This record gives sequence, C-alpha cells and structure tokens, in this order.
Amino acid sequence: MLLSGKTLDIAGNRRALTARDLAVWAAAATAAVNGLTGLFGAFRWYIGAPSREFWVALRGGQVLTLAYALLVGGLVIASKPPASNLFYVYALVPIAVGFVAEQLRVVAADHVLSARDLDSSAEVAGLPAAEQEAIVLVILRREMGIMALAAIVVCVLALRAAGTY
Repeated sequence: MLLSGKTLDIAGNRRALTARDLAVWAAAATAAVNGLTGLFGAFRWYIGAPSREFWVALRGGQVLTLAYALLVGGLVIASKPPASNLFYVYALVPIAVGFVAEQLRVVAADHVLSARDLDSSAEVAGLPAAEQEAIVLVILRREMGIMALAAIVVCVLALRAAGTY
C-alpha cells in the first residue's frame, strides 16, 4: 500500500481557517510577544540592568504589532467585519501606544540631563567617566521602563482585540 502510489484518505475534523481564527491567533501572538518582552523589560528595569536582548525583542514586538494592524486592514478590505466595532480600537490603538512611547523615550534623556543641570551632551562629555556612565545608565533605565510599560499595554490591547473579534 505504501509504495503503490495510493493514498489513504482519513476524514478529519479539519475546517478552513476563518477570518476570525486568523484575527484571534494573530492577536494572541502579538500579545504573547509584547507581553513577554514587557515583563522581561520590567524585570531588567527593576534590577537596573540594561539589556540588548530587550531592545531586539521590543523591535520584534513592534514589527509584529504593525503586521497585525496590516492584517486588520486586509480584513477590512476583504469585507470580513468583526462582531464588534470596538475590535478596531483594540487592534489599532497599539500603533499609537508605540508612537507615544517612542516620543516619551526621546524626551527621557532631556529629563535626566535637566535634573542634573546639564544642557547638552557636550556638557556630559566634560564630566568624569564614572559620572558619564552613571548618567547613561539612568537614561537607559528610564527608556527601558517606558518601553516595557508600552509593550505591556500593547499586550493587554491585543488580548482585548482577540476577545472582541
């Protein structure tokens, strides 16, 4: 039977992937990546240790969030409406959350420098090396905290999106 070229057809409970299935699974993947990244970043923020891995995972989560928003746009174009229009809020607001978080991250360095009565990075360069490193670590920690919180918010919104499709 195996070498005869005939196939064995087994009837299964397979069904076609629906738009709802696709939206829910993609939302779950987005939530998982952003949630784990946010928790990892929050832990690293708490212990005060910068992490390159966090930033790589964060950018991956942002790409996945953008891909999810594009999928939602594709479902709109394909006329596959969700059960509730609230889904669009939960699915698309994470893009705005990421944008606002990036703006807050940019401002974080200015806040740290202002708190130390420093006007520019040129003034920081004139400080002793140990003090420069301390300032950089404070800035990185603040940026990590902002972005970890944003990733957790995106996770919650993606879970809500999965529940409202």
